Amino acid sequence: MATLALFGTDSLALPKSLQEAVEHGEVFTRGWVVELILDLIGYTPDKDLCDTKLIEPACGGGAFLGAIASRVSASCHAHSRPLTDATEAVRAFDLLDHNVEQSRTLITRALQDEGWGSADSERIAAAWVRQGDYLLQADSDHCADYVVGNPPYIRLEDVPDDRMAAYRDACPTMSGRADIYIGFYETALHSLTPGGRLGFICADRWMRNQYGRALRHLVTRGFSMDLVLTMHDVDAFDEQVSAYPAITVISNHRQGPTVVADTTRAFDAARSRDFVAWCRSGAREQIDAEAFQAVRLPHWFPGEESWPAASPARLAMLEDLTKRFGLLEDSRTGTRVGIGVATGADKVFLTQNADAVEPDRLLPMAMVRDTTSGTLDWGGTYLVNPWSTDGDLVDLDAYPRLASYLDRHGDSLRKRYVAVKQPHRWYKTIDKVDARLTRRPKLLFPDMKLTIHPVLDEGGLYPHHNLYYIVSDTWDLRVLGGLLLSGIAQAFVEAYAVRMRGGTLRFQAQYLRKIRVPDPDAIDERDRAALADAFDRRDVEAATEAALRVYGLAELPE
Repeated sequence: MATLALFGTDSLALPKSLQEAVEHGEVFTRGWVVELILDLIGYTPDKDLCDTKLIEPACGGGAFLGAIASRVSASCHAHSRPLTDATEAVRAFDLLDHNVEQSRTLITRALQDEGWGSADSERIAAAWVRQGDYLLQADSDHCADYVVGNPPYIRLEDVPDDRMAAYRDACPTMSGRADIYIGFYETALHSLTPGGRLGFICADRWMRNQYGRALRHLVTRGFSMDLVLTMHDVDAFDEQVSAYPAITVISNHRQGPTVVADTTRAFDAARSRDFVAWCRSGAREQIDAEAFQAVRLPHWFPGEESWPAASPARLAMLEDLTKRFGLLEDSRTGTRVGIGVATGADKVFLTQNADAVEPDRLLPMAMVRDTTSGTLDWGGTYLVNPWSTDGDLVDLDAYPRLASYLDRHGDSLRKRYVAVKQPHRWYKTIDKVDARLTRRPKLLFPDMKLTIHPVLDEGGLYPHHNLYYIVSDTWDLRVLGGLLLSGIAQAFVEAYAVRMRGGTLRFQAQYLRKIRVPDPDAIDERDRAALADAFDRRDVEAATEAALRVYGLAELPE
């Protein structure tokens, strides 16, 4: 953590643009949600809270601090300690002076209402709340047993350039077009003492998008994801905002079991107490109540790739299948996922003119529109192919018709980035053509579709770059196609893939590679026949029924 100090804690002159960004990014948390977070991290009055350290990184008007003050007060009474013993027990930061004053006033009032004297209450309030930038404090200001809060929602591009550079230097996970809450997670995690716990309510997009990748890596490498409580439909804030919030609890210890939960609009203060009671009881692995559904997973999903998003029951199923079965892409079975050829100039390289160039320079192409019916119906598109079978560009002197064709389009081809970078190879496509792929049987997948749509190419066509493909040395592709047509394969992709407008999914290689499959030899003849038949008939229900037997599942949870 960097120790930059761009301003002191007694006075603060913020650039107007940053002050506006901070005020725009303030979203204040409802009181019952604060109580829920404090309960979930175990910050409770039965502990001697004077001997712990809690930090709130961006206190705003004091929504968390009022509840924290009440709990510290109750702890002091329970352990017969004077309030002044808690002077160092809490530290809160905020950039805005009016937030600092409002928070101090709120703490003072809360402690006085608990029966503490005005002098001690004011002293505690002044000690607890400081004006400053949490992301740029010295390391010594951060060490904590608990970190709680609602980090600000501000895009890095809305921060002045010098401050943005300081943030990126202090927080390496804050890459790309990140929201600065990424830095709050990183700083808080690094500050936790052994066994310390972080409890944030924050947008959950970092769990899946590109700019959260480094933070996911940090969490899975050194911390335990203890709880994820999704609250998209809950009025968790004082204002109506489209923030896709979730409460996350992360601990500084080896990964242990994880509670995953989702809520409905019925989730409120009373139901939140029911949820906490279920979490603490450890009585059941799964609960399905009116206001929330939850499951205990034996561990969290590993790696820095996108973490899955699904109902708790679906996540439990995916975790179970991940534990019991291998990945679809597997060197043992020779199964590989790839993408078709990108040309960088489709208007030039794709043609339906069978006489455009020499016949052996025309490669039949499979296009997305050829797969619509579920069986491959070639529409007559060719790739004008500049690649030889040995993987190098052909000599244009040996192909005068190809040379003439490409020369007619030379101006546009030479302007492409790949041609500017390699002028002597100006007529190359972006991707090389692997001549062997044309002859191989393969399953083709349109990139964008509402549901998974495997289509068999028996061999003879080369896929366009809007098609992904699967080849295998071992699988009967009709059997594999049945598995991939099933609702189970759909569930894997739905959990990981990006959804476009209208619910369209991206069936890209990175998501297809998440699918788990059994060993081909472990599928009995009856199920092999059922999967192949379902694939031929495009019968998703029959494919799912057979797949459930193969995976050893009783049902496909919603």
